[in-house]
Amino acid sequence: MRKTQPKKIPLAPDPKFNDRLVTRFVNNLMWAGKKSGAYIIFYDALDKVSKITGDNGYEIWKKALSNITPGVEVRSRRIGGATFQIPAEVRADRKVSLSIKWMVKYSRDRNGRSMADKLANEIVAASKGEGASYKKKEDTHRMAEANKAFAHFRI
Repeated sequence: MRKTQPKKIPLAPDPKFNDRLVTRFVNNLMWAGKKSGAYIIFYDALDKVSKITGDNGYEIWKKALSNITPGVEVRSRRIGGATFQIPAEVRADRKVSLSIKWMVKYSRDRNGRSMADKLANEIVAASKGEGASYKKKEDTHRMAEANKAFAHFRI
Protein backbone atom coordinates (compact mmCIF):
# COMPACT_ATOMS: atom_id res chain seq x y z
CA MET A 1 0.00 0.00 0.00
CA ARG A 2 1.41 3.31 -1.02
CA LYS A 3 -0.75 5.73 0.89
CA THR A 4 -1.91 5.70 4.47
CA GLN A 5 -5.17 3.92 5.01
CA PRO A 6 -8.19 6.11 5.77
CA LYS A 7 -9.27 6.41 9.37
CA LYS A 8 -12.10 4.05 10.35
CA ILE A 9 -15.26 5.95 11.21
CA PRO A 10 -16.84 4.45 14.34
CA LEU A 11 -20.33 3.03 13.81
CA ALA A 12 -23.22 4.19 15.93
CA PRO A 13 -24.83 1.35 17.92
CA ASP A 14 -28.34 0.29 16.91
CA PRO A 15 -31.32 1.69 18.86
CA LYS A 16 -32.79 -1.60 20.16
CA PHE A 17 -29.80 -3.69 21.31
CA ASN A 18 -27.19 -0.91 21.54
CA ASP A 19 -24.75 -3.08 19.57
CA ARG A 20 -22.36 -1.92 16.85
CA LEU A 21 -22.34 -5.39 15.27
CA VAL A 22 -26.08 -5.08 14.58
CA THR A 23 -25.45 -1.75 12.82
CA ARG A 24 -22.71 -3.36 10.76
CA PHE A 25 -25.05 -6.21 9.81
CA VAL A 26 -27.87 -3.82 8.90
CA ASN A 27 -25.48 -1.78 6.74
CA ASN A 28 -24.73 -4.95 4.74
CA LEU A 29 -28.41 -5.88 4.60
CA MET A 30 -29.41 -2.40 3.40
CA TRP A 31 -30.60 -2.07 -0.17
CA ALA A 32 -30.50 1.22 -2.13
CA GLY A 33 -29.71 3.29 0.99
CA LYS A 34 -32.93 2.27 2.79
CA LYS A 35 -31.49 1.86 6.29
CA SER A 36 -34.76 2.12 8.20
CA GLY A 37 -36.20 -0.60 5.97
CA ALA A 38 -33.17 -2.78 6.68
CA TYR A 39 -33.64 -2.28 10.45
CA ILE A 40 -37.31 -3.31 10.10
CA ILE A 41 -36.31 -6.46 8.19
CA PHE A 42 -33.62 -7.33 10.76
CA TYR A 43 -35.83 -6.83 13.83
CA ASP A 44 -38.71 -8.75 12.18
CA ALA A 45 -36.31 -11.60 11.41
CA LEU A 46 -35.15 -11.71 15.05
CA ASP A 47 -38.79 -11.80 16.21
CA LYS A 48 -39.46 -14.71 13.85
CA VAL A 49 -36.32 -16.49 15.08
CA SER A 50 -37.51 -16.19 18.69
CA LYS A 51 -40.93 -17.56 17.67
CA ILE A 52 -39.35 -20.50 15.81
CA THR A 53 -36.81 -21.44 18.49
CA GLY A 54 -38.48 -20.17 21.66
CA ASP A 55 -35.20 -18.50 22.67
CA ASN A 56 -33.92 -14.92 22.50
CA GLY A 57 -33.59 -14.07 18.79
CA TYR A 58 -30.64 -11.75 19.38
CA GLU A 59 -28.63 -14.48 21.14
CA ILE A 60 -29.47 -17.00 18.39
CA TRP A 61 -28.29 -14.47 15.77
CA LYS A 62 -24.99 -13.96 17.61
CA LYS A 63 -24.52 -17.74 17.86
CA ALA A 64 -25.30 -18.13 14.15
CA LEU A 65 -22.73 -15.46 13.24
CA SER A 66 -20.05 -17.12 15.37
CA ASN A 67 -20.88 -20.49 13.75
CA ILE A 68 -20.27 -19.17 10.23
CA THR A 69 -17.17 -17.10 11.04
CA PRO A 70 -14.20 -18.56 9.13
CA GLY A 71 -10.79 -19.10 10.74
CA VAL A 72 -8.72 -19.72 7.59
CA GLU A 73 -9.11 -19.00 3.90
CA VAL A 74 -7.07 -19.49 0.74
CA ARG A 75 -5.39 -16.61 -1.03
CA SER A 76 -4.06 -16.78 -4.57
CA ARG A 77 -0.35 -16.16 -5.01
CA ARG A 78 1.56 -16.31 -8.28
CA ILE A 79 4.92 -18.06 -7.98
CA GLY A 80 7.05 -18.86 -11.01
CA GLY A 81 4.26 -18.82 -13.57
CA ALA A 82 1.90 -20.94 -11.49
CA THR A 83 -0.86 -19.68 -9.25
CA PHE A 84 -1.09 -21.38 -5.86
CA GLN A 85 -3.94 -21.30 -3.37
CA ILE A 86 -2.15 -20.54 -0.13
CA PRO A 87 -3.99 -21.03 3.18
CA ALA A 88 -3.86 -18.00 5.46
CA GLU A 89 -5.47 -16.99 8.72
CA VAL A 90 -8.27 -14.45 8.41
CA ARG A 91 -7.89 -11.06 10.09
CA ALA A 92 -10.38 -10.36 12.90
CA ASP A 93 -12.32 -7.61 11.11
CA ARG A 94 -12.43 -9.63 7.88
CA LYS A 95 -13.80 -12.67 9.76
CA VAL A 96 -16.81 -10.68 10.90
CA SER A 97 -17.20 -9.05 7.51
CA LEU A 98 -17.17 -12.39 5.66
CA SER A 99 -19.67 -14.00 8.01
CA ILE A 100 -22.07 -11.06 7.68
CA LYS A 101 -21.77 -11.01 3.89
CA TRP A 102 -22.32 -14.76 3.63
CA MET A 103 -25.38 -14.67 5.86
CA VAL A 104 -26.97 -11.81 3.89
CA LYS A 105 -26.10 -13.34 0.50
CA TYR A 106 -27.42 -16.80 1.27
CA SER A 107 -30.51 -15.33 2.94
CA ARG A 108 -31.31 -13.51 -0.29
CA ASP A 109 -30.83 -16.74 -2.26
CA ARG A 110 -33.27 -18.71 -0.06
CA ASN A 111 -36.88 -19.43 -0.91
CA GLY A 112 -39.35 -17.48 1.16
CA ARG A 113 -42.06 -14.92 1.19
CA SER A 114 -40.22 -11.91 2.57
CA MET A 115 -36.61 -11.04 3.28
CA ALA A 116 -37.37 -11.21 7.01
CA ASP A 117 -38.57 -14.82 6.58
CA LYS A 118 -35.51 -15.75 4.54
CA LEU A 119 -33.13 -14.13 7.02
CA ALA A 120 -34.86 -15.75 9.98
CA ASN A 121 -34.60 -19.20 8.37
CA GLU A 122 -30.91 -18.68 7.55
CA ILE A 123 -30.19 -17.52 11.12
CA VAL A 124 -31.90 -20.58 12.60
CA ALA A 125 -30.10 -22.92 10.17
CA ALA A 126 -26.69 -21.32 10.86
CA SER A 127 -27.19 -21.50 14.61
CA LYS A 128 -27.79 -25.26 14.27
CA GLY A 129 -24.72 -25.69 12.05
CA GLU A 130 -26.71 -26.10 8.84
CA GLY A 131 -27.64 -23.92 5.90
CA ALA A 132 -25.79 -22.45 2.94
CA SER A 133 -23.72 -19.91 4.89
CA TYR A 134 -22.45 -22.63 7.25
CA LYS A 135 -21.65 -24.81 4.22
CA LYS A 136 -19.67 -21.92 2.73
CA LYS A 137 -17.56 -21.72 5.90
CA GLU A 138 -16.97 -25.47 5.83
CA ASP A 139 -15.98 -25.33 2.14
CA THR A 140 -13.55 -22.50 2.87
CA HIS A 141 -11.95 -24.49 5.68
CA ARG A 142 -11.83 -27.62 3.50
CA MET A 143 -10.06 -25.65 0.72
CA ALA A 144 -7.47 -24.40 3.19
CA GLU A 145 -6.96 -27.92 4.55
CA ALA A 146 -6.53 -29.35 1.04
CA ASN A 147 -3.90 -26.74 0.15
CA LYS A 148 -1.95 -27.05 3.39
CA ALA A 149 1.03 -28.31 1.37
CA PHE A 150 1.52 -24.79 -0.02
CA ALA A 151 1.55 -23.11 3.41
CA HIS A 152 5.33 -22.64 3.19
CA PHE A 153 4.76 -20.07 0.39
CA ARG A 154 3.04 -17.78 2.86
CA ILE A 155 4.37 -14.22 3.03
